[in-house]
Amino acid sequence: MPGRYLIHCVVRSDRLNHDRRIRGIGGVNPDGAHWRLREADAIAAIETGRWSFHIATAGGEQLVIVAVSKYGSKYLKALTDPLQPESLLALPECG
Repeated sequence: MPGRYLIHCVVRSDRLNHDRRIRGIGGVNPDGAHWRLREADAIAAIETGRWSFHIATAGGEQLVIVAVSKYGSKYLKALTDPLQPESLLALPECG
């Protein structure tokens, strides 16, 4: 079973394209240790089944998935987000 991690923050880029708006994600482990991953590393971990990621929303937890843009670029977004990674972008910037 893959490790399951809650995302608390994101590292944004200055790009406007939906597939290039996030550069990284971060969170806090149950033991209080902070972690941060580049988006490419998080995508690889999801695709290999090593880790899964989710975010907390008012409606409960949302699974974070790997989406593919019409140009073939992979990016992260919540399962319920239509195109833009709005749920992830609503999180604070990682410090």
